[in-house]
Amino acid sequence: PGEVLGIVGESGSGKSVTAYSIMQILADTGRITSGHILYKGQDLTTWDARQMSGFRGKCCSIVFQDPMTSLNPVFTIGNQLREAIELHTERKGKASLARAIEMLELVGINEPQKRVKQYPHELSGGMRQRVMIAMALANHPDLLIADEPTTALDVTIQHQILKQMRSLQEEYGTSIIFITHDLGVVAELCDRVVVLYGGLVMEEAEINDLFENPLHPYTMGLLASIPGLTKDKSERLQSIPGSPPDMTKPPKGCPFASRCQFARNICAAECPPFVQVGSRQARCWLLQPDAPAEGNPLHEKLAEAERKAH
Repeated sequence: PGEVLGIVGESGSGKSVTAYSIMQILADTGRITSGHILYKGQDLTTWDARQMSGFRGKCCSIVFQDPMTSLNPVFTIGNQLREAIELHTERKGKASLARAIEMLELVGINEPQKRVKQYPHELSGGMRQRVMIAMALANHPDLLIADEPTTALDVTIQHQILKQMRSLQEEYGTSIIFITHDLGVVAELCDRVVVLYGGLVMEEAEINDLFENPLHPYTMGLLASIPGLTKDKSERLQSIPGSPPDMTKPPKGCPFASRCQFARNICAAECPPFVQVGSRQARCWLLQPDAPAEGNPLHEKLAEAERKAH
């Protein structure tokens, strides 16, 4: 409760599919074939449509990536906000309108009495995204899923929305799953991070541990590609060579093996299990307890993580 979890990874890694699985709003071609989604001890994968309808919006809400396609263009902002409120609460009529105006004011939209009468195309991208956040938080859900909510916004508006989300999270104690490919956003907002690649969790760690001592080669590649104030400006930013795997034909071994500079023969043949180090975990053959220390580029990183864990 109250935690902000970041899910990071490049396009196609499975971030949005994970969010849609929780909400059970997958496309017709998608389905949950195994595993569990636990909410307060109950498995959501066993719930029927009626139970999930009560869960969405009231217990768990989602803010989608593109607010223009998420808001209905033929209904006013007020109508769409009031629908979300009236569906899950006893507020009707003037009470739901007052709540809609209150939520718009809460997320920093000026002249909320005027905005409720406007249509989505009359608002800027930043304001539409704030409307989506207001709609998602209107019923005080336990969990807010934000699926790359700042991707299409400029840096100033992005910062304002992140600050607003953190403020609302602290005020209401809402848990947040923040999905992004921007590690800078993760550093600003999140408490814990899950790194996805090829539909699998490559690494999971507290925010400071991840940035100070990344264990997985993919995480190292992501961090090396970010410009920093302390980096030598004459050095070129590093990139990860190759392309993500085709997930219609998942690789047999580690999905990152074909792009990994440290890959061994076993990496392409078998998928590595997790290595648990304190509160963090990572999936790599070079981190396994029986991996040879000599010539192992990850051995020192693992030893440092184990020292910190103890």
